[in-house]
Amino acid sequence: MQRPRTLRTGLPGLLLSGPLLIAQLFAPLAVAQATTLMDEIDASLPALDGRAVDAARLSGAATLPEAAAPTAGGQAETLPSLPRLFALALQNDADLASQRYDAEATAQQVPMAQAGLKPQISASAGYVYQESDNYYTDNPAYDPDNELSGASDDYQARYQGVTRDETWQVQLTQPLFSLERWRKVDKAEAQSDAAQLTVAVAERDLALQVAKAYLDAFVASRKLGLLASKQESLTLQVKQAQRAYDLGVGDRINLLEAQSRLDQAVADTVSAENELNNALSMLERLTGQLPQFAGSGLGDLGGLTLSGSWDEPEPWLARTVNNVEVALGKQQMEIARADTGVRRAGRYPELNLNLSYSDRASNDPFRESSDTSASLRLNVPIYQGGYTSASVKQGELAQQASQAGYINALKLARQEVRQRLRSLQGDARQIEALKRSIESASLFLEAAEKGEQLGLRDLVDVLNARADLYDLRIQFVDVVRQYLLDRLNLQAAVGDLGTQDLVDSMALLSRVSG
Repeated sequence: MQRPRTLRTGLPGLLLSGPLLIAQLFAPLAVAQATTLMDEIDASLPALDGRAVDAARLSGAATLPEAAAPTAGGQAETLPSLPRLFALALQNDADLASQRYDAEATAQQVPMAQAGLKPQISASAGYVYQESDNYYTDNPAYDPDNELSGASDDYQARYQGVTRDETWQVQLTQPLFSLERWRKVDKAEAQSDAAQLTVAVAERDLALQVAKAYLDAFVASRKLGLLASKQESLTLQVKQAQRAYDLGVGDRINLLEAQSRLDQAVADTVSAENELNNALSMLERLTGQLPQFAGSGLGDLGGLTLSGSWDEPEPWLARTVNNVEVALGKQQMEIARADTGVRRAGRYPELNLNLSYSDRASNDPFRESSDTSASLRLNVPIYQGGYTSASVKQGELAQQASQAGYINALKLARQEVRQRLRSLQGDARQIEALKRSIESASLFLEAAEKGEQLGLRDLVDVLNARADLYDLRIQFVDVVRQYLLDRLNLQAAVGDLGTQDLVDSMALLSRVSG
């Protein structure tokens, strides 16, 4: 009887028991929704665990609304839903689909291995035509009627030397003891569990790819809006410098400087357009849809607050055992251990029970028979030229290699955690510094505008201040993007990347958008 299986990945509270629904994993949530509703939706969605996607739920998720944030003009600016895009990617990504099919194919090794422990029943049939020279054909004068009255018909086939036999047989073989076959079942189950974890790794990587492309598109769209305003400001500055030069109150150096800065802004705009197109192309490849980042507005960046503390690495490092790649490395160790057990079992005997029934019909009545047999067969391996010892040694070395791979995966996960924590600390400090810089630049712009009105400053000073403010806001948005990427990668490194992380990222982007 097939034993029920569960995959213990080392992840707290995470058990994999075959393909389950993962399409619910990332339902789109509007940032304006209440926190209780977010919690309710998140509670109903499992974390990334390598299980199958339910296409019906994904198709339903594709029709959910996008997240919206109000613009400065009071109209709602719609952001594409990051959770919805990931749900579409789960359904659309060809590489992930390939991983899932591979996992399903690997899972078939379990019933294949279990079949070796179950009865094997076979049936066969045959027809034999035979011509022979024997005692009867060599002595045609011999008459069995002289000895056995009425037996001549029974011996007719032998006189002719021709026999026609029809046979059929049914045979049953039941293994009674085979340690090697039992251990092959354990190995197949370990391989199936590892395949599920491979899918989980692919899903996590897909989530990070979608998130990165989404953030790149968001930042590029905001850059385009800020650079468009910057170009307008620099165009006015060039006109001002040209007018001053024509009137003889300005010099050519100021004009060339203004033109150079305008040309640089145009080049930056082209670069931002390319960045946006590349990010949208990546999203289209992953999700099968081309999202629209139509908005370009920014809100009150000075009021942006960040949650979370990144100063204590130890609690995060302790959670690296939950990393799916670490769990996969641990499962690879289990496969190597089970494989070594299979190789060692080759030294043990096997005991099989054989039952058979055969029937033969012939034109020679003396050849007709019906046979029933039962036998026990014991196979004892004694010497195979050193093959088994070499095979066991090979398995032990592979087991040591898998252990080294697990340790390396754990070290890489811890290194990733430390790196992301340092990056998050730097991102947070940069954001706070840029908030102060933007506030100072805004005050300076106001002072320059008042000074220009009072004749203490000229228009060039105002335009320079405004251009500098645009640069700071662009830099601020780019740092926020890096902060969100670091935060998502940190959650992935400790095996906790899930719905709420994408929802939180959407919420922060909506606050940045205003």
